[in-house]
Amino acid sequence: MLLSVSTQALNGREVVTVPRSLMSYVTRPVLVSEASARALPNPVVNQAIAIMLDELKQAGLTHPDQGVWIQSHDGEIASGRLSSQPLPTASLTKIATTLASLQTWGSNYRFITNIWGTGNLGGGILKGDLIIEGSGDPFFVWEEAIALGNKLNQLGIKRIQGNLIVTGRFAMNFEANPQEAANLLRLALDSSRWEGEVAEQYATMPAGTMKPQITVLGNVRAVSNLPPANISTSKLLIRHASLPLWQILKRMNTFSNNEMAEMLASQLGGGRQVAAIASNATDMPASEIRLINGSGLGQANQISPRAVVAILMAVHNRAQVEGLTLADLFPSSDCNCGTIEGRKIPKGTILKTGTLSDVSALAGVVQTQQHGAIWFAIVNRGDGDIDAFHRSQDRVLQYLVTKWGLPKSPIPSFVETPWRDSDRNEIVKQ
Repeated sequence: MLLSVSTQALNGREVVTVPRSLMSYVTRPVLVSEASARALPNPVVNQAIAIMLDELKQAGLTHPDQGVWIQSHDGEIASGRLSSQPLPTASLTKIATTLASLQTWGSNYRFITNIWGTGNLGGGILKGDLIIEGSGDPFFVWEEAIALGNKLNQLGIKRIQGNLIVTGRFAMNFEANPQEAANLLRLALDSSRWEGEVAEQYATMPAGTMKPQITVLGNVRAVSNLPPANISTSKLLIRHASLPLWQILKRMNTFSNNEMAEMLASQLGGGRQVAAIASNATDMPASEIRLINGSGLGQANQISPRAVVAILMAVHNRAQVEGLTLADLFPSSDCNCGTIEGRKIPKGTILKTGTLSDVSALAGVVQTQQHGAIWFAIVNRGDGDIDAFHRSQDRVLQYLVTKWGLPKSPIPSFVETPWRDSDRNEIVKQ
């Protein structure tokens, strides 16, 4: 078979593009029906589930609602328990938010924050207001604000004679309250006032990063609509682009950041709309994907274990079409970071965690030598030691790898894509 491959530059990475039909044929997983799983039970998977249930019983965690779905990429292996029953899945909800975000915006989408100025600039002073117009960037943090401040300094702005005005969908450091976000921005722009967290974050930035020096002489205000006077006299100074969506999602999932998930979900129409998008994309019954928000906070966010796997598979398929992999959107066990720090999970596993007071969940893909990629979703219920749930979940994956081995090299369709950031503050020529 002859294959025509082209390479294009996209966001600092090289993407190999192939026809979608061929990509789908080669890499798309097959979701197994429950009937097929019951007809051909797999003894290794069934034993792994039995070991988990026995460990939980010995730890005194005997809640009846322990849900599992485990299957191979090719659909030849599948077994589960309560696999079609909606269960509180905590932050596994963020998998649905990830899918809905990709379906709506695409992996390369960037949230644009426009920076406007009113009045003239002279002697380092902007003789008017500085206006920050947000568009929903969920990852505008200290580092973003510092880089923006340095770009304003580059324009020659040292002082704002008027006010610092924030409008639109603007959040900073995951603070969605507009006034609080505006106050944080003012602090970030003026390094003479730094202490505590902002100074600590600056220390992690590349050596040689300048410290912005912008003094706001007026007030700090958050407004829903700009006064006509501001609109008529304003000039666009800088367009600040967010990280590409796929990098935002990777950070959200690695640290299971609830605020980021909620900001994305609210722009998508809320939890119910996220559930509808996920149901439509996977052909799973709406009854198995019930969401009230995008983060997973609350027992009312419920997804069946098999639907969790179906949503993960849909994320995988969408990522492949856009030149990415699942590892570009979720953490790998190799990083030992975020919510999986300290876990004993097999090498190369790509996964998402979920935790509530009486819920511990884990879903993702574990790579094996004998059967390739194994998709899984484990939803544990019960009051007690969360670490006991973690140990039993890790043991399930360890058992599968013990029986089926680890691959000699990672499966190509699950390798993380190299990426590097760049200056995302564009000075607008007047």
